[in-house]
Amino acid sequence: MATRRPVVEGWFTIPDDDTPPSLIGTRCTESGTYFFPPERVMSRAPGFADSELEEVHQSRRGRLWSYTDAQYQPPEPYVPVTDPHEPFCIAAVELTEERIVVMGQVVAGVGVDDLQVGMEMELVVDTLDTTTDAAGVEVEHLVWKWRPVAEEAASCASNRSPCAG
Repeated sequence: MATRRPVVEGWFTIPDDDTPPSLIGTRCTESGTYFFPPERVMSRAPGFADSELEEVHQSRRGRLWSYTDAQYQPPEPYVPVTDPHEPFCIAAVELTEERIVVMGQVVAGVGVDDLQVGMEMELVVDTLDTTTDAAGVEVEHLVWKWRPVAEEAASCASNRSPCAG
């Protein structure tokens, strides 16, 4: 079995059990402003640079704010996972509670025709690639991705009008 590692340490959880994953962010204790990726130096909220930051697990769900697809292979440092390049979707999702927009790739098998602004999306952890390290250990590199919530996707697909929030 491969060792599981996040591509970026400290940005999302990788549960070992049935616990759903979550993004790890920070919150300014005085202004209440949320940040992702986590802010480690100081609060970027105007007028609150000296405020404390607390680490928080952010919402797993949000509404699709915008989306596009990557028809062309991005330049380095992008790591291609298929040869030749297969287009994939990128989603900007506004988190339910924090009201911040977080971008991420959409799970394989979901194309732009399956997405609609306003539909509910949920966070998942997926494999970017698998490599073998210098010690010969297989390493599965993990990233967060967005996936349409099943019942929402079916509803939006049936009427092709903006999904309700």
